[in-house]
Order: sequence, then structure tokens, then C-alpha cells
Amino acid sequence: MPLSEDEKRILSEIEQQFHASDPEFAGELGRHSVYAHCLRQMRWAGLAFLVGVVVLVVSLASASSFLVAFAGFMVMLAAALWFERSLRKLGRAGMQQLSRSLKAGNLREYFGSAGQRARERFRRDDAE
Repeated sequence: MPLSEDEKRILSEIEQQFHASDPEFAGELGRHSVYAHCLRQMRWAGLAFLVGVVVLVVSLASASSFLVAFAGFMVMLAAALWFERSLRKLGRAGMQQLSRSLKAGNLREYFGSAGQRARERFRRDDAE
């Protein structure tokens, strides 16, 4: 149900008062999404998973101890569960917001310009 004109006006007044009373906090809220905490946890879980993989591979390659390899596996398992739990907290709405921000963000532009720079560099090398 759409908002009436009075409701829109009241909300805009509240927003203006909020920005006037605490501009630093308002700016901080504007820069972060609701799902930033879940994404941060997912990054940490991914890093923990990689640490577990490294511990597992190094301990099995050096044949030092199977207990250390098992500990690496347990770290991997715990990290995977942590990642999955954070993903569930993020939910479908968070994934949609994340995909929209990636599409609208500078990620595509960055990789596009990097590809363009690489093509130009190869063209210059071929011309010389």
C-alpha cells in the first residue's frame, strides 16, 4: 500500500531532523547496509575455511600428525557451518540487495577498465 502525501511529508521531515541533529551518524548509516554484519561474518568464515585447508594439506603432505590434519578438517567444517549460518541470516532479501549493489556498483566498471587497459597494453606491445 503506497504512502499518502502526508505520510511522505512526515517521513521526509523526520529524515531532515535526523540529518540535522546527528549528521555523522546519519552519514554512517547511509554508507552501510543492513546486511554488512552478515557479509563480514561470511568473509571471516571463508578465511577460516582457507586456513583449515592449508593446515590439512600441510599436515598431510609432511605426514607430521593426523591429529593436526583432523584439527584442520574440523576448522574447515566449523567454518563451513558458520558460513552457512551467516548466509541464512542474510536471507533472500540480503542476497538480492547484494546482487543489486554489485550490478550497480563499480565492480563491473573496474574490471571493464582493467580489461581495456590490458588490451591497450597488448596492442602497444604488438605495434612496437
